[in-house]
Amino acid sequence: MNSAKTPRTVKESKAEFCYELLRSRILDGTYVPGYRLVIKELARETGVSTIPLREALRRLQSDGVVEVVRNVGARVAVFDAKQVEHTQQILARLEGYATAAAAPHMTSAQVSASHEINDRMTEALAEFDSTAFTTLNREFHFSIYRHCPDARLRSLLEAQWTLLNHMRRSTFTYVPSHARRSVAEHAHILALISGRAAAAEIERVACAHKSATADVPHTADHP
Repeated sequence: MNSAKTPRTVKESKAEFCYELLRSRILDGTYVPGYRLVIKELARETGVSTIPLREALRRLQSDGVVEVVRNVGARVAVFDAKQVEHTQQILARLEGYATAAAAPHMTSAQVSASHEINDRMTEALAEFDSTAFTTLNREFHFSIYRHCPDARLRSLLEAQWTLLNHMRRSTFTYVPSHARRSVAEHAHILALISGRAAAAEIERVACAHKSATADVPHTADHP
């Protein structure tokens, strides 16, 4: 059997390589908001022609992490505080639904595992490290979301969390100054799950928890 790739397959694989490379650099902060993505420079660096690079940039523009600005060209998207807040409110609704959907599928041991993460968040309050706390916060929520039976929703949550983290780099780093309240709200959500509360109530509380985050002040004084 001839395993040689067709020209179309080669082109698609190069475009996929460029897409994954640029996306990872954007989302890990290597390319900061406003960074210009110059096709010729990227072609020289990667050794890939401009065609797959342009295709990758179109995909990234569709993802919302790249924008094309007149007289500037393609650059890493820059967001304002209002856009961050709007995205967070949308995410709150998705998270509320996902938490309610996951609840009936969680065992006592799995709920306990989520409690352990929340306990570590409580311990982290003593000498508050915003980066560590934020990492634990993500770990806590995904310890619940992974039990949601809707794979598409899980994938969407993963993508939106990553995008939101990137969006925040455009304005300021979010510091969960409501950290103690956040930990208490986590415990409340787990109590509802353990008590087999109605899905509508779990969804309401989880959504309100995420929405409250958008109302908390932001600062650039912390990492």
